[in-house]
Amino acid sequence: MIIQTGMRTDIPAFYSKWFLNRLTEGYVLVRNPYNPNNVTRFLLNPEVVDLIAFCTKNPKPMLYKMSYLKDYGQYWFVTITPYEKEIEPKVPPKEIVMESFKILSDIVGVNSVGWRYDPIYINQKYTVERHISDFERMAKTLSGYTKTCIISFINIYKKVERNFPENRAVSQSERFQIGKAFADIGKKYGITIKACAEGTELARFGIDCGGCMTIDTYEAALNSRISIPKRKSQRAECACFFGNDIGVYDSCGHMCRYCYANSNWDSVRKNMSLHDPNSPFLIGHGSSRDIIHNAPQSSWIDQQLTLF
Repeated sequence: MIIQTGMRTDIPAFYSKWFLNRLTEGYVLVRNPYNPNNVTRFLLNPEVVDLIAFCTKNPKPMLYKMSYLKDYGQYWFVTITPYEKEIEPKVPPKEIVMESFKILSDIVGVNSVGWRYDPIYINQKYTVERHISDFERMAKTLSGYTKTCIISFINIYKKVERNFPENRAVSQSERFQIGKAFADIGKKYGITIKACAEGTELARFGIDCGGCMTIDTYEAALNSRISIPKRKSQRAECACFFGNDIGVYDSCGHMCRYCYANSNWDSVRKNMSLHDPNSPFLIGHGSSRDIIHNAPQSSWIDQQLTLF
């Protein structure tokens, strides 16, 4: 099976000690975000967990602890954008993140790490021209360390609208200009550009619109075929497979203004104050009202087939 760590928060950046404690103890407890007393117990055991997927803006806290993950398949998405502190207040400088990206790639392999340049937001500072220029600079730096870059344009979810009221939708002409330029840059530096939940309008420029967290992505990282019992996707327009997420909403300390996973900063600060690295829960502890059930878990790897 696949364990996802990064759709609700950034575990490598803020909770690496907790995560390594969970690997050591061999399990994690996860509250249902819509029914908090409904708790799932996941085993963290390489016999049943084939791959752990990470999404992070800062892998550095995990880099020197990677021996804990040596028995697991891994796939890492690392988000690196051109935004500065007014948009991404707590994200480290891009140069540091790119150096961490390269170290991570050397550890896990080029098939197990992807770059995310998203969401793309346009204003007077972050113009189309600046995005193209900054993207090429980053692509040149990361060339040879990844085969993939995921792009998407900002979505105006209710949480985003509340926390980032000055944002606006990216026009079709802007999307086309960026899509064409990024595709050309990707070809130049050996990086396939994929669009995340953007339909097929960018396919005309050679962008892969088939999804980012796909089964093929995970199979390439594992060098094995996997057989998933039941496919699930979060959004109708998304072709991706999302594993069982062990994160918690309203707990990412990057405080990015475009974030869909944080409702408000007060909730984030409160949740982060309740974090105990020794607890089986990411945030807080158990209660007498909790109903705990064990997740059905088994390996999905087809032991008879490999990709290469």
